[in-house]
Amino acid sequence: MKLLSYRQQEQLKFGPKVKKEEAVWDILAINEELQLFSDFPKSIAEGASQGMDFVEHIRKLVKEAETHDKKDEFKHQFSDIEWLSPIPRTPKNIMAIGKNYADHAKEMGGEAIDFVVFTKAPTAITGDEATISIHSDVTSQLDYEGELAIIIGKGGKNIPERMAFDAIFGYSIANDITARDLQKNHQQFFLGKSLAGSCPIGPYIVTKEELANPSELTIVTKVNDEIRQNGKTSDMVYSIEQIIAKLSAVVELEPGDVILTGTPAGVGKGFEPPKFLKSGDTVKVSIEGIGTLVTHID
Repeated sequence: MKLLSYRQQEQLKFGPKVKKEEAVWDILAINEELQLFSDFPKSIAEGASQGMDFVEHIRKLVKEAETHDKKDEFKHQFSDIEWLSPIPRTPKNIMAIGKNYADHAKEMGGEAIDFVVFTKAPTAITGDEATISIHSDVTSQLDYEGELAIIIGKGGKNIPERMAFDAIFGYSIANDITARDLQKNHQQFFLGKSLAGSCPIGPYIVTKEELANPSELTIVTKVNDEIRQNGKTSDMVYSIEQIIAKLSAVVELEPGDVILTGTPAGVGKGFEPPKFLKSGDTVKVSIEGIGTLVTHID
């Protein structure tokens, strides 16, 4: 199932993509009309804690809506909505794994080292088709990083690798936009990673049962249709299971937490000369089975 969050007529909503249509089901409106479930979650993050029960409830609501007299009223065309990140606000900072692709570590002037973790502020989150500032007042080296994002469902503490996928709700696409000069000058990555709009996520969360093998996905990043990154999640130094186990050994993972799993080689800083982002650029990050995340640079 592909789930998205969106704004429509000034209201924050969420729902599944309508199959074979460029539209979304207004799942809250459907449940309000049919009264199938009491205390139905008001957001994807809230529902993620229920895992597959949440997904099955959405499926039942959609099945009922497909034969309802108000079927067309329960849909919103993509052209009529404002895309938001599927998780518009995380419960804590976005967690990210650094240097998790050996070729990327090499292009940045080093080697993959033992489990690097940094965070991005939740205020950096934005959605698909967002236009973000070039932030020329604080950086001249704005860069992109296409990544697979893990969305936590049940979560927990001290999760062993063999139980890691039980903690996951689904997967999305992220662009870990980074001010390289701030990153270098402050050494701690937080400021260089937390500019407004510097964490586009979307367009969807694909629930975990839809991706049979998230460790074998192709990641492609294009800037103005030029391919810059072309990698596979199988090249990660630390696997999805290892990431969950290592993080949860220290931090309790909560429903709606987002974890960025690292980026392949081909970032702007890795070129000679560097190819940093400019006003007017469009960045597209595609991951097979999920879709394409589009970000415009103002």
